[in-house]
Amino acid sequence: MTGAAQQHQITSGERGGQVTWTTSETVWKGTDMAVMGVSKFERFFRAAAGLRVDKNDLKRYNDFVNQKLYDLCLMGRNSATANSRDVMQVSDLPITKGLQESIQAFDKLDEEIEVEPILEHLTAQPPLEVEFSEEARQRLPHVAGGISVALARTFKAIDPDVKNPGTAEWERVFLVFDLLL
Repeated sequence: MTGAAQQHQITSGERGGQVTWTTSETVWKGTDMAVMGVSKFERFFRAAAGLRVDKNDLKRYNDFVNQKLYDLCLMGRNSATANSRDVMQVSDLPITKGLQESIQAFDKLDEEIEVEPILEHLTAQPPLEVEFSEEARQRLPHVAGGISVALARTFKAIDPDVKNPGTAEWERVFLVFDLLL
């Protein structure tokens, strides 16, 4: 990446939403609040961890998932580049055992809630000086889902009694992810 901030806009044709990211601050966020329908978002968090979230939590969630996907893709780019490849493979993404288990849990939850098509919007990839293999591109919504399951379950790990996380709980969970992912 260059030292100068680069800003690009990618427009989604299906939903008309816009995704903006900057390489200097690694911000990659969706601005279309209809990305994940509020009712599916609420159902997903109830099913994943028994949490009550609302539409006010949706932007915070979207920003978080986009940032973590971007972070994983940066590391995947580094791995592909270190191996003298200009195509990022699934194996380049730093998927830990815990994240892999969360991806599997997401796949089971997704069968009943059908969130994956909505998460595909969150996975518009910024240019990272490498291309994504088709397999890696198709895997990103599942990775976003795994991050989502891990996020929901982390609320409960930090505070088993939490039902409706507020700003302080979201910030605590974000801190844990920033330290580990």
